Amino acid sequence: MEGHSVISPEVLARYAADAAAEVPGVHTKQRRGARVSGNEIEVHVVIDYGANIPAVAADVQQRVIDYLAQMADMRPSVVNVVVDDVMR
Repeated sequence: MEGHSVISPEVLARYAADAAAEVPGVHTKQRRGARVSGNEIEVHVVIDYGANIPAVAADVQQRVIDYLAQMADMRPSVVNVVVDDVMR
């Protein structure tokens, strides 16, 4: 029997938020962790004080891409990282 499955945007967003939270120095917001729109991902994070924000954001982008490829066979065209706050 052949077929395919579709993963909801909500599940993909949860995967993206989980992946972002695995990056050292990153915390995701529970309510606004991530959003999926088509093939684009937006991840909202809080970053530890003193972290190199561009480097951490690049790590988040790569981790989200790798995680979604592994878990959902999806390669987003864009991963936007929004830094909502810096945590002391």
